[in-house]
Amino acid sequence: MTELTKDKLMDELKAMIVEECDTEVEAHEIDNDMRLVGEGLELDSLDALQISLAIKDKYGVRIEGGPDSREAMSSINALSDFILKAKQAG
Repeated sequence: MTELTKDKLMDELKAMIVEECDTEVEAHEIDNDMRLVGEGLELDSLDALQISLAIKDKYGVRIEGGPDSREAMSSINALSDFILKAKQAG
């Protein structure tokens, strides 16, 4: 399996968000530092749960509740860092 780079992961996450969530935005329109939940992309907690489940299925990384999950789900940049860090640790 090829190594997962941060740029590739961010592109995959954008596509995943568009696929998993009911959003009018296209993947290329999502900025890496745009807030995902609430103001910004305007995803809600159900969207965040769907994204978390998709990440667990695709990357084997669990996003637990609490402050760490809120930080991880804050932007594409933060989410990709969280996944890469978890994969390195695991």
